[in-house]
Amino acid sequence: MIGDSSMSKRLYVIAFVNTIIIISAFLLAFLLRFEFKMSAHEWGTFIQLLPAVVIIKFAIFWRTCLSRGWWRYVSLVDVIDIFKANMLAYLCFMLYVVFVYGMRDISRSVLILDFVLCFLMTCGVRFVTRIVREQFLPLAFSRQNEFKRILVIGAGCAGQMIVRETWQNPSLKMTVAGFIDDDPEKKQERFQGVPVLGTRHDIAVICKKEGIDEIIIAIPSAPGKDLRAIVERCRETRITVKTLPGVGDLIDGTVSLTQAREVDLNDLLGRSPVRLDTEDIKNFLQGKRILVTGAAGSIGSEICRQVARFKPADMVLFDNAETPLFFIEKELKERFPNLPITAIIGDVRNQRQVEGVFADFLPEVVFHAAAYKHVPMMEANPAAAAVNNVLGTKIVSDAAHAFGAASFVMISTDKAVRPTNVMGATKRAAELYVQNLALQSKTRFVTVRFGNVLGSNGSVVPIFKEQIRKGGPVTVTHPEVTRFFMTIPEATQLVIQAGSMGRGAEIFLLDMGEPVKITRLAEELIRLSGFRPYEDIEINFTGLRPGEKLFEELLLAGEGIQPTSHEKIMVARSTHCNWNALNLNIERLFQKAGDLDMHAVVAMLREIVPEYRSQGKWVGSFYGLDEGGLVGNNFQVHNRNGKASKYLNSGMKIGTAVQSYQKEFSPSL
Repeated sequence: MIGDSSMSKRLYVIAFVNTIIIISAFLLAFLLRFEFKMSAHEWGTFIQLLPAVVIIKFAIFWRTCLSRGWWRYVSLVDVIDIFKANMLAYLCFMLYVVFVYGMRDISRSVLILDFVLCFLMTCGVRFVTRIVREQFLPLAFSRQNEFKRILVIGAGCAGQMIVRETWQNPSLKMTVAGFIDDDPEKKQERFQGVPVLGTRHDIAVICKKEGIDEIIIAIPSAPGKDLRAIVERCRETRITVKTLPGVGDLIDGTVSLTQAREVDLNDLLGRSPVRLDTEDIKNFLQGKRILVTGAAGSIGSEICRQVARFKPADMVLFDNAETPLFFIEKELKERFPNLPITAIIGDVRNQRQVEGVFADFLPEVVFHAAAYKHVPMMEANPAAAAVNNVLGTKIVSDAAHAFGAASFVMISTDKAVRPTNVMGATKRAAELYVQNLALQSKTRFVTVRFGNVLGSNGSVVPIFKEQIRKGGPVTVTHPEVTRFFMTIPEATQLVIQAGSMGRGAEIFLLDMGEPVKITRLAEELIRLSGFRPYEDIEINFTGLRPGEKLFEELLLAGEGIQPTSHEKIMVARSTHCNWNALNLNIERLFQKAGDLDMHAVVAMLREIVPEYRSQGKWVGSFYGLDEGGLVGNNFQVHNRNGKASKYLNSGMKIGTAVQSYQKEFSPSL
C-alpha cells in the first residue's frame, strides 16, 4: 500500500509538470513570435486555443507513457520516444487548428515554435532531474571524503558505464577520478564528464597525484598479454586492482560495478572469447535425451551446465562420486526447474548397469567424460587405468551403438599423443576403439582432444593455491615444463560445439593457444596472492614425475589436420586398424588387468598403442615392481603381518603372487 501511494503521488507530480510544460511552451511560442509584444487579439487567440492544446498534448503524452517512467534514468533512447510523442501531438493539434479552429488569425510559426519548445522542455526537465539526482544530491547529503576515488583503465563503453553507475547509485560511495587509456585520440578528452588523465605508463604517478583508492580495469575484451602488462603497472602502486569479467561472461553486454572482482589467473592467461554457433548446438541438443558420464567431475559437471541451457528433453547424470553428484544435481535443478534430471550413482565398468541405463532412458546424445586422469597415480595403478579408461569407454560406446544413440562424444587428452605414460596410453587406446567402432555403427562417434583446464579438480592451480596458503614452497617439476591451458567453460563449450559438428570417427582438436610455462603460472599465482615469488614464497623444482613430458602435443604424425567452420576447432584424420585384432588385444588387456599383472598390462598397452614410449623405467610403485614386472624384495603393501612374505620371492610374477596369497588368506584381505 505504501508503494502504491508513493507511485500515485509521483504520477500526480509528473502530470502537473507536463501540464506546466505544455502551457509554458505554447505561451513562449506566442511571445517569441510577437517579440514579447502581444496585442489583446493575440492574447484572445492564445486563450481560445490553450484548452485544446493542453487536452490534446496531455492525452497523447499519457498514451505514449511520457507521463510515466523514471526520469533519473533518462537516456538518448528516451529522447527518441519524447520526439515521437511531441511530433504526434503537434500533428494532432495541427489537425484541430485546421479543421476545427479554421486557422483563424494564428501564425504557422507559432505552431512550429510550440513543437520545438515543448520537445526541448520535456527533454530538459528529465535531464535536469537526472543531473540533480546524480551530481548535486549525493554531494549535498554526503561527505566527499567518504567517497572512494576510482581510477578506471579503459575509457570505452565499459568504463563509461562504470561512471554512470557511480552517478546513479550514490550508495556505492564511489567517484571516478579519471580514465587511463592508451588511445592517443582520447588523450586529454572527457567522457561522461570525466577526464582521460594519461596512459598505462602514467598509472603510478596519477594514483599518487589523485589520491586513488582503487583501480578498476574496464577492458573486458583485453587479451591476456595486454592485461598482464597493465596489472604489472598497477602492482607498482600497491593499490587494490579489480577487473571486469571477459566479454564472454557478461550477460547482454551489461557492465556493473558489482561484477568487478579481483584479477585472477584466468584473466592473466586470458584467451579470446569463444564464438559458438548456437543454432547448430540447439539443433544438436534441444529436445534430446542426454547422458553425461563422469557428470560430477570438473569437465562433466560443466558439460551438464552448458547442455542444460539448450533445453534438452531429459538429462541423465552418471557418476560413482556420490557427494559431487548430489551437488551438481541440486545446482541444475535449482537453475533449470523445468528440466527433468536423473542422477545415477554408477560405474562405467559395470556393463549390466550401463546397459540398464541405456535401456531405461534411451539417450540420444552421450558425453563420455568418465576417466582417471592423474598421470603419476595411473603410473602406479596401470590396471585400474586400463579398466576404467579403456574398458569403461568400450562398455559405454558399445551400449551407445547397441541402443541406437545418435551421437557419442568422447573427451580425450593431449596426453594421448605419443604417450609417455599409462594414462595417455589408455586414452589413446580408447580413442582407437571409438574411432573404429564408428565404422561399424550408425551412431556418430567423435573424439575431442584438448589439454589442461584451469582449476579442475586436482589440477596444478588448486595445488599451488594450497601451497601458497601454507606459506610455500610452491613445487614445480621442472623450470622449462610447459602445458596447454584453457578455462573449464571454454573447453566444455568447444566440446559441445565439436560434438554438434561431428559426422563420425573424427578427432577434433581444440585450439589451446600458446603453451604456458608452469613456472610463470606459479609466479603469477604468488603475485595474485599478494606475495613476491622467490622472496616471500619460494618455488622449488622437484624433477619430472614418472610418465610426465616436458612439452605436450595435440597431434600425432600422420593424422593430418584440417580446419573446420569454427576458428578454434580443427579436425584430424581418423586412424583405422584391424578391428578383430584390436578387440582381441583389448580383451587380453582386460584379462591381464584382472590378474593384476601390471607388467603385462603395460606390455598390452604398448601392443595396442605402438607409439607409447615410457620414460626410462616404468614405476609400478604401489606394487613394488621393477621394469620386468617382477616382485621386488621391497614389496610391502600386501605383506600384512608377514603373512605374504613366502609368496613374494624375487622372480615371482605379481599376478601369481597375489592370487596365491588370496587363496590362503582371502578372509583377512
